Amino acid sequence: MARFMTIGYGDQDGYDRTDATVRDRAHAHDAKLREAGVESGIAGAAVQVRNHDGAGTTVTDGPFMSSTLPVAGFAIIEAESMEEAIRLASLTPCAVAHGVVEVWPLTEPV
Repeated sequence: MARFMTIGYGDQDGYDRTDATVRDRAHAHDAKLREAGVESGIAGAAVQVRNHDGAGTTVTDGPFMSSTLPVAGFAIIEAESMEEAIRLASLTPCAVAHGVVEVWPLTEPV
């Protein structure tokens, strides 16, 4: 089975504009994913870490990526294919509540 990383983007306004029954179904879907062993979480405040040429670590507050929507959460899921991973991600709160979810296939490091 392949592993995929998902990054959910969304904001409170989009969440609030989504019908409560749609949100409830999405949260129930997330709960089923967690029960099946998916690692997921809500994103907190990001920091940037650098250690160029191994010469010393610097840390800067804030995310490196920029988007019109803030990062809302992450998950590592297992699926038989990219299509299945997309289907699973399409039912999550960020996908249904006027946000977006990126699905990234993970490969083993070389």
